[in-house]
Amino acid sequence: MGGKVSTNVDSFRDPLTTPQVDRPCTFDPLYGFPKGRKVKEMKMTWEEMEKYQLPLGLRDYCAHLAVPFMDCQRKHRPFATHYCAGLRHDWAHCQYKEEIDRRKEYEREKRLLQRKARKEKLAREQAQA
Repeated sequence: MGGKVSTNVDSFRDPLTTPQVDRPCTFDPLYGFPKGRKVKEMKMTWEEMEKYQLPLGLRDYCAHLAVPFMDCQRKHRPFATHYCAGLRHDWAHCQYKEEIDRRKEYEREKRLLQRKARKEKLAREQAQA
């Protein structure tokens, strides 16, 4: 809660060091990872998501867990809360991990932008001296 508000305040205060959340990263994703990093890949294709008629809000890295959860809800309609608790937990845990990854990427981008601004400022000061 409040993440969007603080993003707007930060982008107002210092727009050069605040990442734009609606745009892709500006730095190399492997920068700072000498051994590389684990590649995130979608476990469902867009065609499969269209086949299952997933809403656009659920078409993310956890879509492969949302489909069985939604099927279980349809199958056990009045008692879905009881029957589908395990599937819901798995899907919610995946959503939680995905949100944590998004926040880590945002913070990484912010730190790299601040580092870039510090280096540019230092270079300008040295050029003037």
